[in-house]
Amino acid sequence: MAESVKKMPVTRTGERVGERASAIEPVRPFESLRREVDRLFEEFGQGMWPALFRGPFHGFETSWPPALAMGAGPAVDIVERDDAYEVAAELPGLDEKDIEVKVVDDGLTIKGEKSEAKEEKKKGYHLQERRWGSFERSFRIPEGVDADKIAATFRKGVLTVTLPKKPEAQKVPKKIEVKGSS
Repeated sequence: MAESVKKMPVTRTGERVGERASAIEPVRPFESLRREVDRLFEEFGQGMWPALFRGPFHGFETSWPPALAMGAGPAVDIVERDDAYEVAAELPGLDEKDIEVKVVDDGLTIKGEKSEAKEEKKKGYHLQERRWGSFERSFRIPEGVDADKIAATFRKGVLTVTLPKKPEAQKVPKKIEVKGSS
């Protein structure tokens, strides 16, 4: 014996039986997630990362040329210490002669360039390769830095630029006494 199944019309608010409003779609959480992930990847390709770092960080205002948005620039860490700021840039494969650090007005610029040529001649083939690349990162120096004492060191592929603070800009921590309740 076959069971008899009766279909009931389903209505949504503002909808008549048998019609479906085009603005209302069924809930599909995975479709929504997929659209969001697709949107993030599209924004990444269009340079979303510079938008994340537009504001000042520890008082440093960074400048992002479009090429750097896609990863062409070195990774940089900025740390604020009690007496100085430290900017550390990862520059693997470069020598100190390939790096230039400049301070102009209230700006710090780190530039670098690497070129490499390789030639190999053997029986039956001739291989010649050339690689070249350059980068530039600029930062606005925060107030309170003693520009005359800025120093840079390069060790094991990491450039460290130390920006000492003027004595009046150094923050001395104040200890606050914690009292118990009576």
